[in-house]
Amino acid sequence: MYKQGAVGALLDVYEQAISDFKKVIEDIPDTILTNIIDQETTDENCKSIQTILSHVVSSGYGYVIYIHNLKGHNMERPDKAFHLTIKEYLEDLNKLIVYTENVFNDIEDTELEQFDESKKIITSWKQLYDIEQLMEHAIVHILRHQRQIEKFKRNLLQ
Repeated sequence: MYKQGAVGALLDVYEQAISDFKKVIEDIPDTILTNIIDQETTDENCKSIQTILSHVVSSGYGYVIYIHNLKGHNMERPDKAFHLTIKEYLEDLNKLIVYTENVFNDIEDTELEQFDESKKIITSWKQLYDIEQLMEHAIVHILRHQRQIEKFKRNLLQ
């Protein structure tokens, strides 16, 4: 069942990305979540599957809270949570979808693209986005980390 309009299409694609991501992680043994799998990275978010999953969930909330706050709210991004089971991460991703849908209940199709910079979102990394661009970034973010985990799984679970 597809949602209606441009907002609906964006949410459908986002939810599909999360659904595909969940399929990739669902069979990962809890026992390897905290194993350091990238000894060389300096990115603390990419050292283990646990840190990647915590980063993906935290970032997902960060993106949607930027959008929510654009509408005049003053929500804080939740603290990053580190879990010891895949089940907990799957639950977090489900909650993220629900939260995102709730935020987008107040977003109209006409609000997605903005050419006026004063109506755009400035991120903590100093990039300027409209809602559509930030959600596209959120989708690609999930895809990039899905690819990363798929590569780790091929190397670890052979």
